[in-house]
Amino acid sequence: MCDRRFPYKRILMVLLLSMLACGCAGKAVRGSGIPPKSLELTATIHETERMVATARLDLTTAQGHYPIRAALILQKPSYFRLEALPVIGTPDFFLAATSDEMRIFIPSQGEFYAGKPSAENLVRFLPWAFKIEDIVAIFSGDYPPLPGNKLSYESYIEDHLLRILMTTSAGASQTVWKNKNGTMAKLIRNGTDGKEIYRVLYEDYEPASRLPGKIIIEMADHITSVTTKFMDVKIEKATDLSVFELSVPAGMKIIKLD
Repeated sequence: MCDRRFPYKRILMVLLLSMLACGCAGKAVRGSGIPPKSLELTATIHETERMVATARLDLTTAQGHYPIRAALILQKPSYFRLEALPVIGTPDFFLAATSDEMRIFIPSQGEFYAGKPSAENLVRFLPWAFKIEDIVAIFSGDYPPLPGNKLSYESYIEDHLLRILMTTSAGASQTVWKNKNGTMAKLIRNGTDGKEIYRVLYEDYEPASRLPGKIIIEMADHITSVTTKFMDVKIEKATDLSVFELSVPAGMKIIKLD
């Protein structure tokens, strides 16, 4: 409603000035330091819980489209396991990560990798440049932490959603849109240069569901994307973290990623 690209008659100009004086999206609430209560999600996974699911991942890159069926296990803040499930046979791609290390095993190639759970290492195998901590948060129906100090916050209502802008002192930002019930609807992450890095859409919530049925990650190149549809989702109490360990097969050499 605040677009100035079109010519206005006198009465439209009066209405425009009136809207600008009142604010196009409602009264903003600003703050810094402690995150506002509005950032709390009413339906997400706690650190004492574990998500176990089968999922269909549709990966789109400049090289083509790759549908993958996978088993996922994740637990906040940074525990993640993915096994690619073929139509016939045994899995040929295993990824297991903790806050300290990520391990990847590709049986058909006889390769076993190990390194830090960084975005630089993960993007070597999957088309998303995310830290493990970030992808766990997103797949949990949450928003990833925004790195940096002295975060400031601004929130207001936009199109029936609560919009919350988080900005670091270095200029990086993340905008979160929340539904009325407190679940995630969308987020956009921008770098310190103000340019968009990626966006995430959270869709297909079932009634009373704690998690979205579909999550779409779109990178800023407008080509690379990951659409994840969850099936057979279970939320379990979790204490044993050994499921996120991946043992090296006997006689196999570890390829270091760092």
